[in-house]
Amino acid sequence: MLVRTQAWGIIAAVLADTDPSGAAVRQRLSNRLDENPGVPERALLEYLLETRQSDANTVETLESARQMRLTPAALPPQLAEQIDAIRSVSRISALLENNMLMTAFQPIYGLEEKTVVGVEALSRFVSDDGAAAELWFAEAAAVGLGANLEFSALGSAAAAAKNLPGNLFVSLNISPASCLDPRLPELFEHIDLPISRVVLELTETVKDEEYAQFISAINPLRDRGLRIAVDDTHSGAGAVSRMVHLRPDFLKVGRNIIGDVDNDGIQRALAACLVDFAEQIGTTLVAEGIETVGELKVLTELGISAGQGYLLGRPSVMPKDWTNWNTRLDVDGLQRHLPGPGQAGTAAQAGASHSATALHRNDQS
Repeated sequence: MLVRTQAWGIIAAVLADTDPSGAAVRQRLSNRLDENPGVPERALLEYLLETRQSDANTVETLESARQMRLTPAALPPQLAEQIDAIRSVSRISALLENNMLMTAFQPIYGLEEKTVVGVEALSRFVSDDGAAAELWFAEAAAVGLGANLEFSALGSAAAAAKNLPGNLFVSLNISPASCLDPRLPELFEHIDLPISRVVLELTETVKDEEYAQFISAINPLRDRGLRIAVDDTHSGAGAVSRMVHLRPDFLKVGRNIIGDVDNDGIQRALAACLVDFAEQIGTTLVAEGIETVGELKVLTELGISAGQGYLLGRPSVMPKDWTNWNTRLDVDGLQRHLPGPGQAGTAAQAGASHSATALHRNDQS
């Protein structure tokens, strides 16, 4: 691992110094290494956090550097980046080791059946800083632990899904990069959730240079019953062509398509075109971020297959809420599904929809 190599480089530089005045510092670092055998990045982090004095041969902690507002000359940018990376590895590793995440589910309604047909799994992290889920995933990806955290989230969601009715599919957010990880097929051998109930919702666009490799990796799983979802926010040259070849099982469209669809003729026409497109390629169209009864009625009239949003059900970690979702959807009298007192608000106020990407991790969809 690059971070581990960097940690060994910093440690070697400190321990190689022969200045007698730094003997105590070198001893503290040596002690940390003894306490963390084989994990130099954690040893270095503990040493940095312990060290508060500054001299020519001592690496300041990142926290002290910020407090003292050291200039790049005093703390070289490359070293600061290395310290940041080591700190991130320690944070993510602690999160994984202590299983500091849980799963919230948000219902997905079949608009024709007017009942719940599936759920989207959203990660919730138990942390002191209250960081949003997408920040955790971004930090993990930056230090090479993105797949580890995503697989941990998938495992957590699969475990929580045991409390869901067996007829519901479970949409799990995942990056295309993690789909290429050889550990993904193994994951389905170690979870209780049948692969036929799993929908992998891609959090970003498959890169052009990785498209063939992605297809080769995912098709054997699809042959076993796995389904794939993508969303309309994925853009770029050839995106529509790739979608036709990928033939996703679900195409999710967000507020950029469905927002004000009951009042805006252009929005309505665009949504109608997507309904036709989805039918042509054999894909189920899912509307994310439904907020008003008017939007729901028009989307249902247009023939959009399924929908989710605050109007229909908010994300919840409580099994009792999941049970309440199993009532039939009353399109004409939907007041009972509206947010309660103090909960009303637009998507912007509630934290706008996180299209299959933002990891995973959409609270408004």
